[in-house]
Amino acid sequence: MDLATVIGISLAFILVVGGIVAGGDAGAFVNFPALLIVIGGSMGATIISNPLERILNIGKVVRRAFFASSPDLIGLVQTMVSFAEKARREGLLALEDDAAELDDVFLGKSIQLVVDGTDPELVKSILDTEIGLLEERHVQNKKIFDSLGELAPAFGMLGTLIGLIQMLRNLEDPDALGPGMAVALITTFYGSFLANAFAIPLARKLGARTSEEVLSRELMVEGVLAIQAGENPRIVEEKLKVFLPPVQRQVLEEQKNTGGEE
Repeated sequence: MDLATVIGISLAFILVVGGIVAGGDAGAFVNFPALLIVIGGSMGATIISNPLERILNIGKVVRRAFFASSPDLIGLVQTMVSFAEKARREGLLALEDDAAELDDVFLGKSIQLVVDGTDPELVKSILDTEIGLLEERHVQNKKIFDSLGELAPAFGMLGTLIGLIQMLRNLEDPDALGPGMAVALITTFYGSFLANAFAIPLARKLGARTSEEVLSRELMVEGVLAIQAGENPRIVEEKLKVFLPPVQRQVLEEQKNTGGEE
């Protein structure tokens, strides 16, 4: 589970609700018609903005934001270097069993293409196309939450306008103007809260996950092509280390020096 997503969203809800309760009269922030306008309207407009099959897939998308973890780039570099050593020692065909045992479908396919003797340029073309399509799928999934983040504040404003119109119809009662204005503004609060505490953060988390996954795929492509070219494992490692941030490069070196023990 991605603790940052869980903690961040929980913190936003708890602190905002806590601030309301601490300010007194928390009941003034509960308004069922306003919830219907903001949540119902935003959800409906988001469904209109996206293909139905993408909406039906939203459960998997949300699960990815909460449960997906960052790729283990250090482990990936170590795996690719071990493949390079085995290929230099026993030949590319020796990697066939390793490809079949890999949990990562993309890496398994990459190794299998090399084992099958596919032209390097064709290998790169196939894998680059897969990465591009993966990125496009993820961008399209992210758009669901981008839409929700854009539409929720707009429906909040719409709800405020509805509330103001209803309030102006009762101008003959001055005592009702204050409470009426407060109720009208609640929809703006709901819309802003839904967008900023849920939709926009989830969209950004999905974007970050996509960037991490694309980076790990690019690392695999670079490693597979280096293995196919028969490059020295040390050169393969140096090539792949550029994909790691400085802290992870240091961790990789420390693990090498300690024989893999942390």
